[in-house]
Amino acid sequence: MCASSGHPEATTQNLSTSGPSLDGRRSFLGALLGVGSVFVGGLLSVPLIRFALFPLLRRTTELKSSPVGALSEFSPLTEPAMRTIQIEQVDGWRKAISEKAVYVTKDKEGRLRVLTSVCPHLGCTVPWNKEKNQFVCPCHGATFTLDGSRVSGPSQRGMDTLETSVQDGQLLVRFQYFRQLVPNKEIIG
Repeated sequence: MCASSGHPEATTQNLSTSGPSLDGRRSFLGALLGVGSVFVGGLLSVPLIRFALFPLLRRTTELKSSPVGALSEFSPLTEPAMRTIQIEQVDGWRKAISEKAVYVTKDKEGRLRVLTSVCPHLGCTVPWNKEKNQFVCPCHGATFTLDGSRVSGPSQRGMDTLETSVQDGQLLVRFQYFRQLVPNKEIIG
């Protein structure tokens, strides 16, 4: 007490020399803690971001061919033959197998064509009408010829054809979905 009571400048000088070194350490530790927190937060957010974006980045339905039947089944065709095919759909993490109806018919040159049974107007299932010798949509009355060409009704285009291939004597078809209510065929999935 006797040394500090006589000289107030000495006390101020001793406090000021110890202050900046403590402030420097505290600033460094605070910066280190902030950088570490950002780093750990970034590491933890990577799996969450990948989890959220995975369904958007992955293709919803992989395009695989489905067997329709043997080519010999379709050689004596005089009217469309309806077949049910199984397609595997992958939507995000969910995998579903669904059945879709398709029609195997011949075009004007006699080549096999596979038509989807989905109406290009609003998506109703279009059956073959034997009496009228046409495809007739039960929803809005659109009619289509044997090869799927539009005859009348609200549909802006004919029935959609699907990609086909032949492998080991089997007719294979790649099922796709098409945009409705448009005059041109647009693939949507």
